Amino acid sequence: MRKGLVMDYQENEILPENKSPAKPAKAITLKTWLAMGALAIVGQLAWAVENSWFNKFVTDMITPDPRPIAWMVAASAIVATLTTIFMGTWSDRSRSRWGRRKPFILIGYGLWGVMTAVFPLTALMKNISTAIVMVVLVDCIMTFFGSTANDAAFNAWTADITPSNKRGRVEGVLNFCLFVAQLISYTAAGMLIESKGYFVFFYALGGLVTVIGVIAASQIDEPSAETLPKPETTYWQDIRDLLDWRVLVENRKLFLLLLIITIAGIGFQVSFPYLIIYVTDTLEMPISSYMVIGGAMLVGSAVLAIPLGFLAEKINRKWLTLVSLLLSALGYFLFSTSTNLILLALYGLLWLGMNTAFAIVSMAWLKDLLPVESRGRFLGVRMIFAVMLPMIFGPMIGQALIRQFGTPTMLGAEAGFLPAPIIFVIGAIITVFAIIPLFFFDKRKTTDQTKA
Repeated sequence: MRKGLVMDYQENEILPENKSPAKPAKAITLKTWLAMGALAIVGQLAWAVENSWFNKFVTDMITPDPRPIAWMVAASAIVATLTTIFMGTWSDRSRSRWGRRKPFILIGYGLWGVMTAVFPLTALMKNISTAIVMVVLVDCIMTFFGSTANDAAFNAWTADITPSNKRGRVEGVLNFCLFVAQLISYTAAGMLIESKGYFVFFYALGGLVTVIGVIAASQIDEPSAETLPKPETTYWQDIRDLLDWRVLVENRKLFLLLLIITIAGIGFQVSFPYLIIYVTDTLEMPISSYMVIGGAMLVGSAVLAIPLGFLAEKINRKWLTLVSLLLSALGYFLFSTSTNLILLALYGLLWLGMNTAFAIVSMAWLKDLLPVESRGRFLGVRMIFAVMLPMIFGPMIGQALIRQFGTPTMLGAEAGFLPAPIIFVIGAIITVFAIIPLFFFDKRKTTDQTKA
């Protein structure tokens, strides 16, 4: 499972600096722009759906027990992290006549769509225990292909083919594609599910990812393999270097910031996997109401992203982190107190908007603190702290709270619980705890004119 809305602002380069390909000389062509945009949109759309509607599908079609969602989220987060590290390293070393990243992108997108279309078939299992196992398994297989194609190969390819003076506009295009994909997930996806059902929706999405992914991937160009230096180390040496924990031991501030990111991520994941279920089932609102809430959260956060990025450059990193975490926690808490559509949209915007602020400033601060010789390498390991750990512990805390405080419900003969407002309250409390490591930063000025 992908990192959710907040963490999407943080992912791009995953290659070690000392393993970057030679600088591309050619300008980016219109064909490349179109292929890049198509791959980015369908990839982010698949991730956005997996982060939200997969969970709703499990509750509506298999079991209302919240535990399978927690298991699915945790397992897919582990798969995503390990896949990005291992397959990304493999694509770094690839020198095939079909291309360096292209085979990973083309095959990965094709099978990513197939597994997305297969996902709803898990509901046809008559034995619930078997269905739950298959849900987790299929999601993990889908995540493997998605992380191979998108997180590892596609992101590396965009770095390979982008001249340094075009990186800004490429990042702008990729973030715009992210916004478009998530907007589709919040609006069109809900309308299609409501009108046609889950099976038609997942078949359509899977077909879209496979067809557009394969067509777009077949059109991408790469630097010739002959221009790339051959790897001087073995595959396992590269993996060992990637997981060099001495970077943490030798950099106290870096460890403290990663601890903040992990704790805040856990707070976010306590409630986010159950958000749709809470709005549509606990509050008994139609999917169209969730689309209003989700759309307000997403559009508002996207509008805030540019000024927040500006503030991250102008304001002390430490204090902007503190304020964004506290306001985000306030948004969590207020969201738990209301059943009014407009207020939920406003509180949700405060919650997600301030999470966006935290994501932007924490990533900028992280890049300030990374040692130059380990910068690229450690951005890959960052996934352990920003993705894997939060998505293991957050949903597990959430499901335990739901089972203890949620409203009992039934789906056929299957008993379960509907999410309770307390998941947002506990998410807020955990988020507040994330500020504690801030007080262990010293007050000496850093080279980026911020106080660490």
